[in-house]
Amino acid sequence: MEDTKMLNYIKEVVANMPTGWLNLTTHRLDIYDEKLAKTQFLEQFEALFNDGNSESSALSAIPTAYDYIRLGHPLSCILEWAIANLHHQKSENVISFSSQTVPVLAILRKNLLDNKNTQVIYTGELPESFNADVIERIYGYKFDLKNVEKGAAISAFDGSTIFISQQDDICHFDLIPNVDFFINTHADFGSVLLVNGEQNAGHVSEIQHVRRRETIAMTPINSLAVLNILTGQSSSDTQKSNREADKASVLDSINTVTGANTKALVGSSGLSIQYAIMMGLIHDALENHKGKDIKIIVPPNCYGGTNDQARRVAACIDNVEVMDLPVDGGNDMVQSIDLVLAKIAKEDAIPYIIAEIPTNPRVEVPDLINLKEVLSKERKTASGETAIDPVFILDQTFCPNVHFLGENDILSTVRAISYVSGSKFPSGGKCTAGYCVANKKSESLMEKIDLHLRLCDNEATDLQMELLAKQLPSMNQRIQDAYINTREFVNFINDTLPAAKINFVSEELAQQGFTPSVFSLDLPTKGDTDAERENYKRELNHTLINLMINEIPNESKYCVSYGQLNGCYWTIPATSTQGTTKEGDKDYIARVALSPNMDLELHKKVFLDFVEGI
Repeated sequence: MEDTKMLNYIKEVVANMPTGWLNLTTHRLDIYDEKLAKTQFLEQFEALFNDGNSESSALSAIPTAYDYIRLGHPLSCILEWAIANLHHQKSENVISFSSQTVPVLAILRKNLLDNKNTQVIYTGELPESFNADVIERIYGYKFDLKNVEKGAAISAFDGSTIFISQQDDICHFDLIPNVDFFINTHADFGSVLLVNGEQNAGHVSEIQHVRRRETIAMTPINSLAVLNILTGQSSSDTQKSNREADKASVLDSINTVTGANTKALVGSSGLSIQYAIMMGLIHDALENHKGKDIKIIVPPNCYGGTNDQARRVAACIDNVEVMDLPVDGGNDMVQSIDLVLAKIAKEDAIPYIIAEIPTNPRVEVPDLINLKEVLSKERKTASGETAIDPVFILDQTFCPNVHFLGENDILSTVRAISYVSGSKFPSGGKCTAGYCVANKKSESLMEKIDLHLRLCDNEATDLQMELLAKQLPSMNQRIQDAYINTREFVNFINDTLPAAKINFVSEELAQQGFTPSVFSLDLPTKGDTDAERENYKRELNHTLINLMINEIPNESKYCVSYGQLNGCYWTIPATSTQGTTKEGDKDYIARVALSPNMDLELHKKVFLDFVEGI
């Protein structure tokens, strides 16, 4: 009876849900508490369920579930809540993935760090992407793999038992004894993981963190399809996929945009792509440079996902270490790279550099000729041998239109790979899919990167590919139009609040093609002590953002993204994109992202009101 009531309520919710639940990639930070991600949303959702209230206005008022759909979203939370209720489990014990293999990798990672045995048991076939040999050799995960007949008894095991079942109905689990983790997989939708028993509660946050950093949650459209199946609704109204045609269009657009005449790869998110790059390069190093240490060089204040992911990879593989690369705020990227590469050369180690150009959040561009020279320089090991040359992994999400990798471009003669988060300019905020592409010097590395993208089942979904196919052709024009708005707003702020420090590209850099539509704003402050001045500035950031989103609610949003089709997004990197960055490296400044389609004059007017109110 209770199950029927719940399923009927979900039917009503699906019929009345806000359109943003299905169509937005980023949600509001002003009604979001990261420490209460998912739980705050579900507590209020459950209160509505108990009241029998499924009205759209009530659903719209629930706090944000996650700040970014890559991590999870209302529909994935409701799906997990419903499955948990059906099996009398806590909602946090059910976790959905777009990937079929990453939930297994998440458990194996935790058990590696805990030095705990694992057996992976499956019926029928394993997911096609599951490559046991590579998972053991490259990721370093240890496990026993066993195939059993459906319904066979599973004996007790000294460690964790994972049970994988590939089936059309991924919502229902047969909770047999002696199994710690149940994973139902589906070729189209991904997978659902159920953590069984209090003894495994310690795995939940670790598994969630893997989903946060190395993959994505089950997408909204697929979560909706599974909810429809669960409630007995038809999911056959989903459009037939034109994946091959869409993929061909996307790859063609990427070649045009980047100027690189090599095959691109398209993943389910920017971090999915970055993880494939990391593991692909480590795979190449372990095979071709046996016994050598691997150094991942990362700016300490870069986007938290990049920083955190690199450190998480290093934590699992003995000969991988992260080294800091100071790049902005008074540090010169080129000088920093030169120093760190000299040190790594002496150690005869393998250098992989991850850097953003322009940097985030200070929007700085290094001297590119000097950068090329430093990356090209031949260095010697302590014994006088020629050191291994670096691979420069360029995050060019801010300016995906700039040519770095083509035959005659600035980084054509050094090993370089660039990648872009697709939730920004490529899709205009319509999906999270990201892509990467190599220059000719690095083309051979793409085979290993592709292998790991597929092993993690992190390729772009059909809908993501469709959205990129629609949005990529107009990307360069959108970038140009958004830059024009941004330059005008920056000039206005300079005139009306000259005491503020604005981090944005110079006119000279813009002439070279660096036309981002995001800038950071260091507001003027006052006070007798450093602490007073810092607190005043932090409060002023919130005053400005709250004024903007309250006065222009249809366009201004407190949100972490950029490259969107419409409106203006505001955030504070230290409390959003730099969430896992060390406190001393965080940036408590306002970051502003403009679009090609917004009421710029109204934004100027409200900003002038803010200045007059200081």
